[in-house]
Amino acid sequence: MRLVPSRRSIARLLTVGVILGQLMPSAFAQCARPADKAALDIAGLKSELMVIALECDVRDRYNDFVGRFKSELMNEERGLNAYFARAYGRSGRAQHDDYITNLANVQSESGIKRGTFFCKENVGLFDQVLALPPGSDLASFAASKQLVQPIDVAVCDTTAPERRTRTASASHH
Repeated sequence: MRLVPSRRSIARLLTVGVILGQLMPSAFAQCARPADKAALDIAGLKSELMVIALECDVRDRYNDFVGRFKSELMNEERGLNAYFARAYGRSGRAQHDDYITNLANVQSESGIKRGTFFCKENVGLFDQVLALPPGSDLASFAASKQLVQPIDVAVCDTTAPERRTRTASASHH
């Protein structure tokens, strides 16, 4: 006896698939290239510093950071645009905007949880980043800080896949 799925069963499966796709969009996104991960790390650092600047009233330090790392920050923005466009296609801009908003939100929440300790514990991040020697790798610095991110991004495997070769007998029909 063969069971044939009903239209209702198929509709339920499609609905579940749509819901899962909405709940877990990053699971279906492309993996991040190392340059994408670097851009995400720098975005995390920039956002964290902005939250610190606003919460701790050290806006001048944030302005110093932006002035000093202007070219790296511009490259980071181009990298984020490219990543979200590649990973999400037409909705890339909206996903990018959502990412930036969610990034600021999760980092602000972290500050709120720490209360009065937040500024004492975090203002020193400006000293660290502004003390980096010229030519330092801002992405490596950002990655070393393990800052809160609203998304988990898997870095693509950069090893070359094995190439399959056809044998002479396989090429004949």
